Amino acid sequence: MQLTPRKSTAKKSLASTATGRRAEDSGPDTMGGATDEESATAWMNAGNCRNYPPAVFFPSDGVGVDRARKICADCPVSGQCLEYALDQKIEHGVWGGCSERERRRIQKRRRDAAPVR
Repeated sequence: MQLTPRKSTAKKSLASTATGRRAEDSGPDTMGGATDEESATAWMNAGNCRNYPPAVFFPSDGVGVDRARKICADCPVSGQCLEYALDQKIEHGVWGGCSERERRRIQKRRRDAAPVR
């Protein structure tokens, strides 16, 4: 099955569901007056995922994970996306090109490498 990008105005994107706002919203955020450019998730507006339905990034099988990874492969914000998912401990979906299992492994490696106090 070939995935084609959709127009960003047709439906909410993954970025919009994560932030609670559409990319075209440019007014102040109701939570504190910050605009998207100032928020911690402003990078989501530049993600390749904004052109696809959120369901693409929350697959139920390995084939779906591979499809999502292909979209993430040349995404300009995949590093920020992955770090966001790790920082927020997001358990589901493909974020920054990594599946849930891959993110758990990254977290474990980071815990193991952290100095013991």
